[in-house]
Amino acid sequence: EMTDVTLSPGKAAAAVKRPTGASIGPRWSNALFVAPYMVFYVVLLVYPLFKGIWMSMLESDMFDDTSKFAGLANYYRLFNDKIFIGTVWNTVLFVVMTVPVFVAIGLLLALSLNRSDRTSASLRAIFFGTSVLSVTIVTIIWKMMYMPGNGAIASIMKLFGLEPIAFMTTASLALPAIAITTIWWIIGLPMMLFLAALQQIPGELYEAAALDNASRWRSFWSITLPSIRRTMLVVVIYEIVAQFQLFGQAQLLTQGGPNNASRPIVLFIYEQGFRSWNLGYAAAASEILFLIMAVAALAQFFASRKRVEE
Repeated sequence: EMTDVTLSPGKAAAAVKRPTGASIGPRWSNALFVAPYMVFYVVLLVYPLFKGIWMSMLESDMFDDTSKFAGLANYYRLFNDKIFIGTVWNTVLFVVMTVPVFVAIGLLLALSLNRSDRTSASLRAIFFGTSVLSVTIVTIIWKMMYMPGNGAIASIMKLFGLEPIAFMTTASLALPAIAITTIWWIIGLPMMLFLAALQQIPGELYEAAALDNASRWRSFWSITLPSIRRTMLVVVIYEIVAQFQLFGQAQLLTQGGPNNASRPIVLFIYEQGFRSWNLGYAAAASEILFLIMAVAALAQFFASRKRVEE
């Protein structure tokens, strides 16, 4: 004879056998794995960020231990400083001159060298090799190129009966000359990023396009560009952030001259902080540069993401 045993809901739940060692709540011990990263993140990024904001509101000198709270006085001085306003314009103009070229030429080189033969491999190594050079070596090379007397460019111009141009001492040419130097130096990096993206595109897509008698331009527009849009977004944002930090080329090639025509924001910050020892003023300029970079990068990110989604 069988007995019908009915358990109450509470007893039924208790009767369910739980796995041994199963956790009901969050395992706080997992935080130990991310703790080292969080410590370095706070110490090296978060703390300096807020420290810089605080310093920008002080009247402080590197040789004076006493600092006086100045509020927004440093920012007010900056917005009325014609030299600083000029450095902002120079930096923005430099970004406009370089970033589109990085994208266009980097993509063109990647498309041209996206082959497996030895010639393409050698050319990829040559183009990328300039990216690993230090800024000092790059500026020495291009100083010899730009010398108006015996420079390489001057010698070529003399062969054609043209008058050599003093790039470094001409106000309208100094910043474009720095831009050309930077493009020659850095172009290998966006080329390699685009090349990596191109090699991830399935070959079957191009084979299907060929069967449909699609032209090369049609295949590029309908297959290649949509497939590398995210890489293009990465390249654009990375180069915007990097080129807003122009410093070494301008300092070593022109020292910001002539007449502040090629002085970028970072060089202005360096001169105010480590030559004039005006730390509060330099910190305020740094915060403005940070905001400009953040706004430019975010604007490009949202605009590009919207196009990708469409």
